[in-house]
Amino acid sequence: MSVPILEVVDLHAAYGRIEVLRGVDLAVPKGAVMALLGPNGAGKSTLVKVISGQKAATSGDIHLAGVHVKGSSPDDLARVGLCTVPEGRSVFPNLTIEENLRLMSYAGVSAADIMDTAFTYFPRLEERRRQLAGTLSGGEQQMLAMSRALTSDPALLLLDELSMGLAPLIVEELYETVAQIAQSGVSILCIEQFARTALKVSDYAAVMTGGRVVASGEPDEILATMADVVLGGAA
Repeated sequence: MSVPILEVVDLHAAYGRIEVLRGVDLAVPKGAVMALLGPNGAGKSTLVKVISGQKAATSGDIHLAGVHVKGSSPDDLARVGLCTVPEGRSVFPNLTIEENLRLMSYAGVSAADIMDTAFTYFPRLEERRRQLAGTLSGGEQQMLAMSRALTSDPALLLLDELSMGLAPLIVEELYETVAQIAQSGVSILCIEQFARTALKVSDYAAVMTGGRVVASGEPDEILATMADVVLGGAA
């Protein structure tokens, strides 16, 4: 069995005295799309922060492609191929699409390659390349945030609540692009509250509640056995 691109073992994390992650175990196979599902308050976003180096764990281990990385800084993790698209998109609103993308060239990638990657996956961004990012729709801002992440040539992409605040048709479109990105060899962990669309493009799924992963398997299996937790009343 090949080494997972990401392996989390008995991970704990807390805010003050309140323990939020209570022994999380999770493995993302190389080249796979995994959906991490669960209701609000399950600990999903805290897990993303710990994996991406934004928050310290209290105990447990994190391995990226077999290398122990717990305690590494976000910069160090980015250099070894971990890239996060955070909840809320985080674009520079007073810069154009093109200027937002050009900023990534400071990481050593040519501006031409950056534009080519972004506009290949998201032709709509090329049509609006001189428009201020702050005037874009929520879906277009999410496209821009994903484009910036892809220019770093990630081995593992963490997508935190990709669908938040977006219309269902836009979410469908974004997840179609997620599937295309995966076909290029990028492993992807999608953290989602709303399950159905993410499950359509996922190879595997896991469910978090109460700060733990309580189920994992293939999407159909998860949907059949954990529908009440996974869907949470929202399709």
